[in-house]
Amino acid sequence: MVVPVSAAARPRIPAPGPAALAPPTTATLDQAYTANRANAAEASRMAAAHGDRTRAAADRAMAAPSRHFLTFDGRGQGLAVEVLGDLAHADRVAVLVPGSDTTLETYGRFRAGAAALQDRLNSFDHRHGAHGAHGSHGTHGSTSRPHTAVIAWLGYETPGTVSTTVLTTGRAEDAAPPLTRFIRELRGVVGEKAHVSLLCHSYGTVVCGRAARGLDVDDIALIGSPGTGADSVSALRTSARIWAARGADDWIVNVPHVHADLFGTTVGFGADPVSPAFGAHVFAAGAGGHSDYFKPGSVSLDNLARIVLGDTSEVSRA
Repeated sequence: MVVPVSAAARPRIPAPGPAALAPPTTATLDQAYTANRANAAEASRMAAAHGDRTRAAADRAMAAPSRHFLTFDGRGQGLAVEVLGDLAHADRVAVLVPGSDTTLETYGRFRAGAAALQDRLNSFDHRHGAHGAHGSHGTHGSTSRPHTAVIAWLGYETPGTVSTTVLTTGRAEDAAPPLTRFIRELRGVVGEKAHVSLLCHSYGTVVCGRAARGLDVDDIALIGSPGTGADSVSALRTSARIWAARGADDWIVNVPHVHADLFGTTVGFGADPVSPAFGAHVFAAGAGGHSDYFKPGSVSLDNLARIVLGDTSEVSRA
C-alpha cells in the first residue's frame, strides 16, 4: 500500500481566485488572455510574499506577454489551459491531457511537449503545403494549408505518481466533466467543422476514457496508457477514431491491466489499449520512454502530428 504524504505536508499557497470570464469566443480570446496573465502575475506576487519562490517563478513565467491562457487558477496544485498558435483561425486543433504529477511547478515540461508538437505541425505545413485533401474537416477549403493550434489542458488536479489516487479512477471521474465542458466551449470558438484531436498521456488516458462518451472530438490518441477503465474501443462509446501507442522503453508496460475491487474502490484500469483485443489503431512510438512521446525528432511526435493534421494514411503503424 502506497501512502501519499507530500501533499499533506505542504502548506497551502495563497492565490487569487480565477478571473470571472464568460465562455470564450473568437472575439473575446484576447480579453481572456489578458485577464489570465494579470491573474498569474498577482498569484506570483502572493506566492513570493508567502515565501514560495518556486511557485512564484512558475506563476511569473505564465504572466509573460507572450503567453495565452484560457484558464489560470493559482490555488492548490493549480490549473492552467494554454493556447499555442492562433486559435481564432485554427481548423486543426490538438488538446493535450497530462498525466500524474503535473502541477504549476512542473507545468513547464508539459508545455514543452505542446510546443514541440506545435513546432512539428508548422514544419509539416511548410514542407508539405496543403493537407486539406487528406480530410474533410478543413474550414479554409481543400487547397489551403491548415491553421493549427495546440492546447495544453491542465484542467484537473492530477494524482501524484507516489500515491493511492494514481491507482484509481477517482481523479479521472472528477476531471471528465470539466474536460467535456472545455471541449464544448472550444467548439464554440473553432466551430463544428474544425478537426479536434485529443492527445492523452499516462493517467490522462484514464481521464479521456471517462470523458470519451461526451466529447465532440474527431480523434483520441492514448499514449503511455495504464488503461482507460474500458475493456475495448466500443466500450468507450464514442464516434471518435481511437489511436494508441507505447514506446519500447516505457515502464508503463509493467503495469498490470486488471480491475480489482478493494473495499468498494476499483483499483486498476483494465485492458491494454495497444492490445489487439482493445481495437485501437496502434501506431509506432519508437524506442522512447514514458516521457518521450513529444520529444522533438521522435517517431511518436511525427505520428501525433499526422493524426492532428488528418494525414492518417501517413501514420506509421506499430
